[in-house]
Amino acid sequence: MTTQLGLPDDIQACLFDLDGVVTRTAVVHAAAWKETFDAFLRERDGTGFRPFTDSDYDQYVDGRPRADGVRSFLASRGVELPEGSPDDPPDAQTVNGVGNRKNELLLEKIRTDGVEPYEGTLRYIDAVRGAGLATAIVSSSANTRDVLRSIDAERLFDVRIDGVVARERKLPGKPHPDTFLAAARDLGVEPSRAAVFEDALAGMDAGRSGHFGYVVGVDRVGQTDALYAHGADRVVKDLAELGGHA
Repeated sequence: MTTQLGLPDDIQACLFDLDGVVTRTAVVHAAAWKETFDAFLRERDGTGFRPFTDSDYDQYVDGRPRADGVRSFLASRGVELPEGSPDDPPDAQTVNGVGNRKNELLLEKIRTDGVEPYEGTLRYIDAVRGAGLATAIVSSSANTRDVLRSIDAERLFDVRIDGVVARERKLPGKPHPDTFLAAARDLGVEPSRAAVFEDALAGMDAGRSGHFGYVVGVDRVGQTDALYAHGADRVVKDLAELGGHA
């Protein structure tokens, strides 16, 4: 292990998730999902509906592309909707319509409350780049570029693989490893020489199945054991624990 960055010596690139790792937007995402799903379930099942929970978010939604999250959660409740199309209006009773409803709520919350970065992560990324390692942002969010620009962090990443790029390249999202593999490929680095930084269980699964050199779980919500069970080599509460100048 290097003493400076807390990574194996042969790591050449670091691949960072956005929500929950670089920015504090995971909580905003969870709130937008809850508002969306609770309204959907209330309309479908009446006042006795079973609300969307934190456990539902962790198991079915966190880290996944928007449509996959809708499909996965609704399937857990025995609900199946037509797919629709990506430009469905937010009131459409389709997978894409529900997803677009959630995205409208998310953007409204971000406009109202702003985006807050994890300062320890930003300092760690500065240390990583100062040590000569390449960096990429890997997120299922279609709003990644706007979020990074809002915190002046776009400059910190050599490569961006987000929801927009994934759709263009037809890359399946997490828990599949394809988006992380694409980031490593764009950086010209073998997966075995890249480290993945994720807070979502689906991201851990992607890191493990992609055979990356090191997988760091970032535990923001008290799920250390689950992160290890899903493939983390190390779990930290903040990237400052890894060293560098964080």
